[in-house]
Amino acid sequence: MTFFLTLVAKKELNETHLDTVCGILDRSFSPAEFNWLHEGKAAEIQLPACIDDKIFENIISAIDKDRIDAFLTPTENRRKKLLIADMDSTIVTSETLDDIAAELGIGDIVSKITARAMRGELDFKAALTERVALLAGKSTDVLETIRNKTKLTDGALSLVKTMKKNGAICVLISGGFTYFTEHVADLCGFDHHHGNILSTHNNRITGRVEEPVLDKSAKFSFMQEYVLDHKLNMSDVLAIGDGANDYDIISNAGLGIGFHPKDTLKKASRNHIRHGDLTAALYVQGYTETEIIRK
Repeated sequence: MTFFLTLVAKKELNETHLDTVCGILDRSFSPAEFNWLHEGKAAEIQLPACIDDKIFENIISAIDKDRIDAFLTPTENRRKKLLIADMDSTIVTSETLDDIAAELGIGDIVSKITARAMRGELDFKAALTERVALLAGKSTDVLETIRNKTKLTDGALSLVKTMKKNGAICVLISGGFTYFTEHVADLCGFDHHHGNILSTHNNRITGRVEEPVLDKSAKFSFMQEYVLDHKLNMSDVLAIGDGANDYDIISNAGLGIGFHPKDTLKKASRNHIRHGDLTAALYVQGYTETEIIRK
C-alpha cells in the first residue's frame, strides 16, 4: 500500500525543509520527490510503503522548530466522505462553558475542572455535572452574551465548506451545549449537530444537564450511526478534536486528527495539527489551494 507524507506550514514551507525531509526519507526510499499542494505552504510526498514510527518522529523533529506539521496517510480513500468534528477548542477558539463561567466571575474554578477533564484526569460526566451546578440560578442572558462572543477557529469555514462541496457529510458533535452547537453549525454549514442540553427554567439556569449526557462513548456512537446510515465505512471518516473526550472518534476514524491536542489524545493518532489551522485537514486529504473555499 502506498502512502502520502503531507507537510503543512504555519508560516512558510520552503525547499530547504523539503530537502531535509527527502533526505531523511532517502535512507528508506530513493528517490523521494515532492508535489506542491499550496506553494510555500503545503506539499505532499508519495511513498511506496508506510514509514516506521522512528522515521516519522525524525521528520517531525527536523521541521517542528519551523512550525511545520507532518501527516502520514494511506493513498487509498484519501478524501473523506464524513466529517465528525468537536466544537470547543476545535471548531471554535475557546471552551464555551469556561467562557460562561468567566462572564459570571467563576472562571478560575470552572476552567481548572475543564482542563483536568480534557486531559482525561476526571470523568467527563462528573466534571460536567460539577461545573454546571456552579451556574445554578444564573440568568440565561449569559448564554446569548457568550454566543455572540464565540469565534470560529481559523480554517473552520474552509474545512466544512470545501468538504461539503465535494460531497462529504459534516457533523458537529460536542460535549458542549446545543445552544452553541446550533449556532456554530449554522455559521459553518454543518449538516447536523449534537450536544448536551443545558436545563433552564423561567430564564434561569437550573444547574443541571439533561440526560443522557453526551460524553466520549456517545460521540463514538453518533459517528457509528452516521457511518451506517450513509452506508459508509470507518475508513471514510475524518474525525478531529482536541481533548480526551475525542479519543474514541479519533482512534477509530479512517483519518483521526488531533487539533492542538492534549497529551492524552496524542496516543489516539499519529496525525496532529500542532501549529497550523484547520485547513491543514484539507491538505492532508490532498486538496490543493485552488480547491479550498476561502470565504
